[in-house]
Amino acid sequence: MNTTMLANNPSAVVAGIFLAFILLELACSVLRQSSAGRRDVLIEVIGSGILVAITFPAVMWLSGKLLGLAAPQMKDALVAIPWAAGFVLFLLLDDMTQYWWHRLTHRVPALYALHRAHHSAPYMSVRIVYRNNSFYYLLMPGIWLSGMLIYLGLAPVYYVYLIIKMTVIFAAHSSVAWDDKLYGVRVLRPLVWILERTISTPATHSAHHGLTAEDGVTHYKGNFGNLLFLWDVLFGTAKITRRRPPAYGIEHLSPISWQEELFWPVVRARRTAPKTRVQPEVTP
Repeated sequence: MNTTMLANNPSAVVAGIFLAFILLELACSVLRQSSAGRRDVLIEVIGSGILVAITFPAVMWLSGKLLGLAAPQMKDALVAIPWAAGFVLFLLLDDMTQYWWHRLTHRVPALYALHRAHHSAPYMSVRIVYRNNSFYYLLMPGIWLSGMLIYLGLAPVYYVYLIIKMTVIFAAHSSVAWDDKLYGVRVLRPLVWILERTISTPATHSAHHGLTAEDGVTHYKGNFGNLLFLWDVLFGTAKITRRRPPAYGIEHLSPISWQEELFWPVVRARRTAPKTRVQPEVTP
């Protein structure tokens, strides 16, 4: 596959980066240490497959199609703007809106039911990146807005943006504590101080996945950022400890089937109401 083909199809690059992180976890033995059971494997494989094969391409196509029907004269309207300006648009309309969507799902019980699969994993690993209910990404505003920006002519910018964003997200979910190496290098301390307040890292994001706030590290009421941790810093939801929680998951979790985690509310257990526990948010 030549460079031009890769530039027009970032999915291949993203898939390669994902595989590289899987191999890194295997090489460091942390993938085996946090081995998943059959239930977790089903959630991760099926959930990821639905997103990659159905939800993401469908939303991208539909968003452009809808904007084309509503404003056909806007096709490629932004193609001439500076590349950096286009990148900033994706940061604002995709990454920042994902921050607020993520934050909202931790506040509204019905939305948290769409997100609980991501937090029910008792471990951190790159393989939980796409571990969410099948409707979670369908309702995410950022994907729709990205599709519209592509219609407006920013596809070349998006391809680079997506590769950068997914690399950071994979690295932040990885069970390999690569940021620990940076903390130990004295000359890098000023740079690391800026880095951990700019992008998501394993330390800051693992705190979001911790089991209980009583451990002094877990911060499921914040650290919502995906590419940019800067949103947490700006909007008052950041917690930086440079440590990792001793356990991961959802506190007082009521067990449900993998089918319900992936397909709620279409699939629901026979009970009066879902007992999903929302991890309440601290108002900044």
